[in-house]
Amino acid sequence: MLPPSSRHARSVSQPSFNGQLQAPPHPTSAVVIGGGLAGLAAAVILAERGVRVTVVEREDFLGGRAGAWTDQLRDGTTFDMERGFHAFFRQYYNLRQLLRRIDPELAFLKPTADYPILTPTGNESFAGLTHAPLFNVAKLTWRTKTLGIRDLMKVNVPAAMAMLRFDRPQTYAEFDARTAGAYLDSLNFPPLARQRLLHVFAHSCFNPQADMSAAELLQMMHFYFTANYDGLVFDVADRPFSRGIFAPLGALLGQLGASVLTGVSARALVRQDSSWIVETDREALTTDLVVLATEVTGIKAIVAASRGLDDAEWRRRIDSLRVTNAFAVWRLWLDRPVAAGRSAFAGTAGVGHLDNISVYESLEDESRAWAARTAGAVVELHAYALPAGSDETALKRQLLAGLHTLYPETAAASIVEERFLLRQDCPAFAPGSHALRPEVRTPFRGLTLAGDFVQLPFPTALMERAASAGILAANTLLAPLGVLPEPLWSVAVRGPFARSA
Repeated sequence: MLPPSSRHARSVSQPSFNGQLQAPPHPTSAVVIGGGLAGLAAAVILAERGVRVTVVEREDFLGGRAGAWTDQLRDGTTFDMERGFHAFFRQYYNLRQLLRRIDPELAFLKPTADYPILTPTGNESFAGLTHAPLFNVAKLTWRTKTLGIRDLMKVNVPAAMAMLRFDRPQTYAEFDARTAGAYLDSLNFPPLARQRLLHVFAHSCFNPQADMSAAELLQMMHFYFTANYDGLVFDVADRPFSRGIFAPLGALLGQLGASVLTGVSARALVRQDSSWIVETDREALTTDLVVLATEVTGIKAIVAASRGLDDAEWRRRIDSLRVTNAFAVWRLWLDRPVAAGRSAFAGTAGVGHLDNISVYESLEDESRAWAARTAGAVVELHAYALPAGSDETALKRQLLAGLHTLYPETAAASIVEERFLLRQDCPAFAPGSHALRPEVRTPFRGLTLAGDFVQLPFPTALMERAASAGILAANTLLAPLGVLPEPLWSVAVRGPFARSA
């Protein structure tokens, strides 16, 4: 595989994966449990190298938490509903390498012009930044109206320098026990500067500041900003993920000889001497290799029901996993358009639980066609890290008020149709959890984990974390067979001012 198109990508060293074979020396089978990004990435890498792969996915569609399913409006219009907008940042090197297999030019991704942060008291922009992260820090600090000279003099410089000194072992040793909220408090940023410049990092992985590791927050800041030479402006999919990503990936797996079983739930694993039995709600599958790539709740249930996974320390790691607070996605079909010039996607702050606004007809073709036909708009609102027991009616009222505050023209619009999703299945990154977080490798020969919950040896996040974990899971299984690994890529592993090792 050729290097990523970005000249800023750094090759991730995989010293233990030094195989030379193009395919296993003998027929080998694998079952991948979970058809999300992590599972599909693992399945593609294995199948490309000649492994007979079976993907088991409990839903009727591929994609996991990024998947889409067919729905229908009252007017008869069919559309694909998703669990919310996803941004494809330019430093998602491993995800992009996976997607180039189905779209070599990534033509379904379209660039955005800005990444605005909207608040009732003013806005910020991440547009116009260069490919030099340190210069970007200075430029943002200089141009923001929320940080004056007196404010800068009050900033806790040693605490702020932790953003530029990211080093995985040192950062997690020093900051993992602290909450993200406590770390942000320690910076002594003015409230408006914290709200506009830092809120997005704290909320983008769905974890509340009071229950998120400060080290995990620092890794995200490193990955997205202080070590990212490819900018904070991102690309967006111009069609639903079902058509743009997951149907093509499913077709690719079919071309590679893999089987994809949707609507099938894995129940348990049974470890044998040199093979595995995957028990499902339909049949038992015997296989040489297994990638366990479901979400946290599914993995815990499967491991708890399995036989032969008798490593107490590893089970303790699996038991330590949990999900974070719920999040909401509310898609609205409105009877009139939003004002011209509204961003396709905008982060928000200072408007209650509202975290961002997407104007879907500016993003993908299905919504664009509906809006053109009806002279309406398709708008999606997100709320992350919701308090336990949040009331749907009250939450909708608050989200709508936030939309009307930031996009006043929508106050006169009527809601023609709506879809509301409330989900709680994203991984928690709680303070002190890193030491127990399981890795891709397990104590059991032929079994790996993959997903955005695993501990990885290089900085990454969200969709890129899932895809990277899937690739690493496949490489780990292929290594004992002497098969060439798939290259992995990252931003710089350490911050520009990281202390000497």
